[in-house]
Amino acid sequence: MRLRTILASLAAGILITALAGCTPLDAQGSAAASVPHVSDAGRLGPQDGYIPTGGSVALTDDVPAVTRLDGRLRDALGRAAAAAAERHVAFTIADGWRSTRYQQYLFDQAVAQYGSAQEASRWVKPADQSKHVHGAAVDIATADAMDWLVRFGAEYGLCQIYANESWHFELAADASGTCPALLTDGSAG
Repeated sequence: MRLRTILASLAAGILITALAGCTPLDAQGSAAASVPHVSDAGRLGPQDGYIPTGGSVALTDDVPAVTRLDGRLRDALGRAAAAAAERHVAFTIADGWRSTRYQQYLFDQAVAQYGSAQEASRWVKPADQSKHVHGAAVDIATADAMDWLVRFGAEYGLCQIYANESWHFELAADASGTCPALLTDGSAG
């Protein structure tokens, strides 16, 4: 059981690292040290909700990725985080609110990676469809927090939405604390 937990944590960390920041590669195929460049709008930064690949922020950090989250979502996350902390589980966020240009950058990168907008939309929504742009979604940074939210998040209104994104949560539980059925991926809804 312990080995399975470690492997799940490792796999989740790899996926989050790969998807969260979308750091470009340099000519040698290594992660570039610079912040992604959006040609028509300059470099992405904290003002866009950008969190560097492999990085995360706390719910209490004074950064737009957190402060621009919908207040109801932020409150639910805060209550859930306080309850999880009693079990020694800490919440950190790999992605929260994103600017329109950051979301579009991520989508464009996914199209380049997967070869089509249809395939890319399984993993990243275009800016006009993303809940991140409206501050209505967060990507949790650690496997233990993801697991805690899957098991107990509905009590706070927090639900995993996509079967292929164990890190993505939205305020979606109904009044009885029931989450909707998982969608296969982002292209399903």
